Amino acid sequence: MTKEGKYTQLFRDFNQQKIMIIGDVMIDSYLWGTVDRISPEAPIPIVALKRRENRMGGAANVALNVKALGSEPILCSVIGHDEKGDEFLKLLGKEGIRQEGLVRSHERLTTTKFRIFGNHHQMLRVDEEVDHDLSDDDHQELVAQIEKILGEEKIDCIIFQDYNKGVISDGLIKRVVTLAASRSIPVTVDPKQRNFSSFSGVTLFKPNLKELKEGLKLEIPDNNQEAVIEAAQSLRKLLNCKYVMTTLSEKGVLVSLADTITEKNIFVPAHARSVADVSGAGDTVISVASACLAGGCSPYEIAYISNLAGGLVCEEVGVVPVNKEKLLKEVLTLL
Repeated sequence: MTKEGKYTQLFRDFNQQKIMIIGDVMIDSYLWGTVDRISPEAPIPIVALKRRENRMGGAANVALNVKALGSEPILCSVIGHDEKGDEFLKLLGKEGIRQEGLVRSHERLTTTKFRIFGNHHQMLRVDEEVDHDLSDDDHQELVAQIEKILGEEKIDCIIFQDYNKGVISDGLIKRVVTLAASRSIPVTVDPKQRNFSSFSGVTLFKPNLKELKEGLKLEIPDNNQEAVIEAAQSLRKLLNCKYVMTTLSEKGVLVSLADTITEKNIFVPAHARSVADVSGAGDTVISVASACLAGGCSPYEIAYISNLAGGLVCEEVGVVPVNKEKLLKEVLTLL
């Protein structure tokens, strides 16, 4: 099969996948305006509001990226019994994303990040949230929903999307990884520091360089490639996972492989971009990496295609899902 035929078929096969996303969901609320004067009350700009927009963020943005690839996302999370929770469900409904994996809690707020833009530049962000662990009741209800879905559906991949807001816990991780292993479902992780060392036995673990250093409590100069490689391999052994895929921002991606594979480290350089906004790029990378993993791609292909996707969304302002057609065009041109 030609390269064009191979990757065109891969992207076509995305349409047959069902991908479960477990993690912290939120609303990204954008307030757009203009600035032409400074406040007399304090030396700060006054933003004259012109437009508001709410978008799904966090693990919900992963669901949007999965949907943009043509796969069916099944989102499992906890939101509040509040006005923002209602708004979140409306946003989910507009996108045609299923809701049975969501639990509504009387004990939590629906996380909302307010981003204020003036003259096309972000001026301020305000976060409304709680980040403590779920109550026992909420945890048990979420686990029950996940178990029910896994018992009724053929899931091709499970993504843990952690934003340190309390949905993901050590107990939840262990239960889901056990269930996934019993069904031969690959598990991928976009981590944060709180649960960093809890993801034992997952398939693909995707920290960025900052998360890698903080998670292992290491001081590594960003330009010390050998030290980064050593740290990533140490993490892979610690977690007993197949791949650690460390994103290195504008430098590219490093994939550290299991010892049974001859080539233990694969470096994929980044493609030059005009970066407008890095928000949500990590969500896109884990989404595309997971779809490629479920589609049988090699480690190099997983890293290369997902890194291209992350770069594409960085060219847009705000948190937006990847454009499947643009991504395929770049894959056929560059890979």
